[in-house]
Amino acid sequence: MRRKIGLALGSGSARGWAHIGVIKALNEAGIRLDYVAGTSAGAVVGAVYASGRIDSLKDVVLQLDWKKITFLLDVVFPKCGLIDGNKIAEFIRSNVGDKNIEDLHLPFCAVSTDLATGNEVIIRDGDIIEAVRASISIPGIFTPVKRNSAILVDGGLVNPVPVSVVRKMGADFVIAVNLNHGIIAKRRTRKTPIPNRGVFTPGTGTAYDSTKGSGILDALHKKFDTLDIPALTHLRQWMSREPVPNIFEIIINSINIMEAQITTARLKTDPPDLLIQPDLGHIRFLEFNRAQEAIVAGYEETKRILKNLP
Repeated sequence: MRRKIGLALGSGSARGWAHIGVIKALNEAGIRLDYVAGTSAGAVVGAVYASGRIDSLKDVVLQLDWKKITFLLDVVFPKCGLIDGNKIAEFIRSNVGDKNIEDLHLPFCAVSTDLATGNEVIIRDGDIIEAVRASISIPGIFTPVKRNSAILVDGGLVNPVPVSVVRKMGADFVIAVNLNHGIIAKRRTRKTPIPNRGVFTPGTGTAYDSTKGSGILDALHKKFDTLDIPALTHLRQWMSREPVPNIFEIIINSINIMEAQITTARLKTDPPDLLIQPDLGHIRFLEFNRAQEAIVAGYEETKRILKNLP
């Protein structure tokens, strides 16, 4: 009897496009996948793959530039997140359609976190858009999702690479994709701190390189400056004098550190049968316009791993 193969797609923001390359390499190798589970960015790609439209997604993301990405980021501060996520939900809908999880071509699960209890929430049925939207809701960045009276946020807080979820779905052999490998060590910093112009502008450079993704951050900064909130005026004045990291840098770096540590611990306690870890430390959180690089990295690393299998 053929072993059931499951694919666990990990979190990783813009690095998540690497999953497209991984799936392409697995398909070319003739590996038939029976289950797929995803966390955060992995939930986005996993949902599209389970719906049978992965090639269409690839075509779309290869056309993304910083202007299109900025359009998807609907700033709503000071609610319970800086970005509402409705436009991102529509983007997902355009690539998946209005479907329930149980109607997809492959069994699929999205992983999120219950903000009140800290428990892992595995969404295996119901509206696919709601499930993915909950899984990508990075605390402080995206507004959370209310589902069945629970407030749900990014699944990366508890299970960044959902190996255990795929096993529970029935997989005998689990292929896992970890996008958090080495991302902390590869963060570059500027030699000279530059005073902050605003909440979305790169400060000391701990999360963003000065030459990468600046168009996205500048556009977000302009959106942020249109918000007429007295408290923000004082915040801008203070940040213009102090060379401190901005809100995005603080939140994202904190989450990167946390998810990298959780990923390492979870993979030790529940190791997959095959682990794929593309080298993606050079791609930053919002650099969704670098899809080509991410896809190629995922594809080439998967081909290398498969070639070296005994």
